[in-house]
Parts: sequence; structure tokens; C-alpha cells
Amino acid sequence: MARTVSSEETAPTRYAWSVQTAGLMVKAGRHLAVNGLDLRMDVGVHGLLGPNGAGKTTLMRALATVVPPSGGELVLLGQRIGSGGDTRTVRRSLGYLPQSFGYYPRFTVREFVEYMAWMKEMPAHEIPGAVQRSIERVGLADRADSKLKTLSGGMLRRVGIAQAVVNDPKVLLLDEPTVGLDPEQRVGFRELMRELGTDACVLVSTHLVEDVATACTDVVLVNEGRLVWQGNPQELAAAGGGGDAGDSPSERGYTALLRGHRDATAHGPQTSGDTWSIGRRGAR
Repeated sequence: MARTVSSEETAPTRYAWSVQTAGLMVKAGRHLAVNGLDLRMDVGVHGLLGPNGAGKTTLMRALATVVPPSGGELVLLGQRIGSGGDTRTVRRSLGYLPQSFGYYPRFTVREFVEYMAWMKEMPAHEIPGAVQRSIERVGLADRADSKLKTLSGGMLRRVGIAQAVVNDPKVLLLDEPTVGLDPEQRVGFRELMRELGTDACVLVSTHLVEDVATACTDVVLVNEGRLVWQGNPQELAAAGGGGDAGDSPSERGYTALLRGHRDATAHGPQTSGDTWSIGRRGAR
């Protein structure tokens, strides 16, 4: 289905990175969950990995402009967040799926995605076509007029993905998007991520290392609110050895990198710029 492309979409990019942080600090309540994070990401699919309590969800919330930085620098699409940048304009170009998203049970799938498109200040004439495309992308065209209260957990998760992509975001943030999806739906999700990552910066937070290995072009590993390692899936798999825990090369690489980071920090204090790494840092 054809749509009109705005002059804003065709304008040349005026920023070096879609997402850039320097010494970023973000609190979750009173706890400093993101502690001096340095990160740069551009177009592509980036997998965000880390143990429970690593600060992944708090980081995603900060990137989605839900919570403000407590310190450091956060720049999205060339706009400094919390320091005079145009946050409202940035939000029009963001897509965000939190771990658990609120919805109106009596809304149909179409009505909910339309409502979210309106909340993102999409032009009214673009909304019907954009809503239909996003519903089709997640395989829910046959349930478009079903009420949300009648859907399974996996279907609701796909509705969440649909609302996140309805505005063709330049930065797409997905927190545990495959929870509740069956294996076939996860394969479809990976294909969608690869498609979206050709012209958007997609960040997927997950505990499923294999999803990252098969769908992502870049891997970001964090622990205790800091960047531990950044590289590609091949480098992640190569980082592990036969003695490391895990059922696949990628899982063994993940555990090896975490262990190495913990061993390194146990022998001395770590500054915000220190990163135990194999491969690239600040990969583009």
C-alpha cells in the first residue's frame, strides 16, 4: 500500500549516531541502575544482553524518554535529551514496547493501534494505512477487529509490537518482545527485525541469546549498569570455549565475557570508560 513520504523522512541525516550515551546514569527509584554507560548505536539490529538486574529495562526506559537521565549525556537522533533538545520531535520517531504494556481490553486490535498512532502525533491521513501495515506485519490481519480481551498472551505481545512499529520509527526499542511467542512466531519476529533494521536502529532486550545470535547485527552486553562488551554475533560466539557454561557457542561466549568482566572488576575499581572486551567497542 503506497503512502506519501514526508520531507522530514527524506531529509539528510544530521547526526553521527542514532543513539549515543556518554557516562549515562539513570535511577530506578533510589537505585542507580545505569551507572556511567558509554554506548553508540546506528542503523541495524542490536541485541541487549545481561543478567537480571543488569540495568537493561532502566536503560530501555531512558532511551524511550520515559525516565530522565540522572547524569551523563543521552543523545537520540541528534537531540540531547533532558538538556534543551527537542524531546517531543524525538518521540515521534521512537517506537517502544515495554516488558508489560497497558491496553484497553474493550478496544479492538485496530482501534488500539490507531489510538497509539494518534498518541505518536502521526498525520491523520496516514494512520489508517499505517495501522493496517503494522497489523499485517505481525500476522494479526485476521484478528484486526477482535477485542484485545479475547486474545492470547502471545497475540497481545504481537499487538504490542504492532503499535511500536506503526509510525515507522527511526529508533525502535523492544523489551523482551518474544515472551509468549511460539517457535514459529519467533522466527517470524526475527525476519521482521531484520527487515526493520535495514533503515532503523532497533534495540532488542532479551534473555534469549540465540535470538540475538540469529537476528542481530550487533550485540551489547551490560552488567551492573555498565557496558561490558559490544561486538557482532560471530565475535560473541568466538569469545567462549569448551569449558564455559552454555548449550551453544553464543551462550558460551556470553558466559565467558561476563565471567571475564567480573574477574577483572574484582581485582580493582572500574571507571565508566573501562570495558572488558573482545572485538569492537562502540560498534557501528
